[in-house]
Amino acid sequence: MSSINYSEKIPNNVNLTNDRTLQRALEHWQPAFLKWWHEMGPTDFEKADVYLRTAISVDAQGWAHYGKVKMPDYRWGIFLADAVPDRKIGFGDQMGQPVWQQVPGEYRSTLRRLIVTQGDTEPASVEQQRMLGHTCPSMYDLRNLFQINVEEGRHLWAMVYLLHAYFGRDGREEAEELLERHSGDADKPRILTTFNEPMTDWLSLYCFTYFTDRDGKYQLKSFAESAFDPLSRTCRFMLTEEAHHMFVGETGISRVVKRTLEVMKEHATDDPDVVRRHGAVDLPTLQKYLNFWCSSSLDLFGSEISSNSAGNFASGMKGRPDETTYEDHVLREKTIKLATPEGEQEVPMLNALNEVMRESYLKDCEIGLKRWNRQIERAGHGLRLTLPSSRFRRSIGPWAGVPVDTHGRMVERHEYEQRLEDWIPSQRDRAFVHSLMHRVVEPGKMAGWIAPPERGINNLGLDYEYVHFH
Repeated sequence: MSSINYSEKIPNNVNLTNDRTLQRALEHWQPAFLKWWHEMGPTDFEKADVYLRTAISVDAQGWAHYGKVKMPDYRWGIFLADAVPDRKIGFGDQMGQPVWQQVPGEYRSTLRRLIVTQGDTEPASVEQQRMLGHTCPSMYDLRNLFQINVEEGRHLWAMVYLLHAYFGRDGREEAEELLERHSGDADKPRILTTFNEPMTDWLSLYCFTYFTDRDGKYQLKSFAESAFDPLSRTCRFMLTEEAHHMFVGETGISRVVKRTLEVMKEHATDDPDVVRRHGAVDLPTLQKYLNFWCSSSLDLFGSEISSNSAGNFASGMKGRPDETTYEDHVLREKTIKLATPEGEQEVPMLNALNEVMRESYLKDCEIGLKRWNRQIERAGHGLRLTLPSSRFRRSIGPWAGVPVDTHGRMVERHEYEQRLEDWIPSQRDRAFVHSLMHRVVEPGKMAGWIAPPERGINNLGLDYEYVHFH
């Protein structure tokens, strides 16, 4: 099962040819996907030859092939990690029972909703990023953008396969609607707010791939624990591809910090206005971007107190990331104390699993912050980049709409509204960052606001022609 069959119209490792009805349904959906890619994917780059990686197996080692391909010709398909023999449910009330190969009737609508919500994020991010190729800081970065885009397209295929294969007519209709909603559309927006945010500059892309794709990692790790085995296997392989997206974010922000510190040293200043005048992103502006995208991504985990998360866990549909690292996998007796605007509440642990996952996520986000702050410290500057409080700028849960500063302190409404532009990018900040966005595509060259990466892709040099324009 590890190898992928590329001789078929839809590459797969799920023996699609043995299910003619499913194969025909997916082949019927394929032209609609390609039409969506043409209309909503990266604009004006369909004829370019891009140095992309393509999955050739689902083994952890040696799973990818690299080569030049035009993006519309990329072989999107359906790849599931190998089945674990005799796998058992690892959490919830049915712990220890065999995993499900079909969807239990009582969980059908909930599982479909979970899969649709995850599936909706994949094309949404492609739509958000569709114009960024025109302002890329280097050919290396342009290629990384396109790699992310084609992989998000494949992740859409992963969810659409599950909808078609296991949810009948309802699933087929949901799969069609995944192509009908669009990021930021006034009438048919994407399901989750973060995926409707406009993305007009590369600093936003790096923050999005650092914070929002990291949320994706946590959601996929939760689904990888699922008792519904096809979903688990699908998400286990998606995680292999997702790592690159977060790498782009972490190294992108690191390169921005490095270049800013070089400009500060060259001109012996830490004055943000002087840094800006010399074409770099000042650190306070970077902090605002971190605040914006982190707080936006925190809402993706859902409300701190949630009966849905309790039901999904108890039933076995969705576990905690790395479930085996916990001691109690049933959680019927445990409680946890949560801070709310009204004071501390003790709630059943089952109802607080979104918050448990959010706290793990924030610890993971801190890793990059520590690296960037080491750069700043070594350069001799006192400023430190931070994550905003998980209560800041929330639109879901008990802290939704509550005026809270980035340290988590409640403030007066008028003060919050007055100071919001101190905490997240103002129109002036966005206009400044946008002014830096000039397209650089000569191999080996780099925009002035970002440092070169430490190495190229797949052991190639930074001066390699990762994207060939015709």
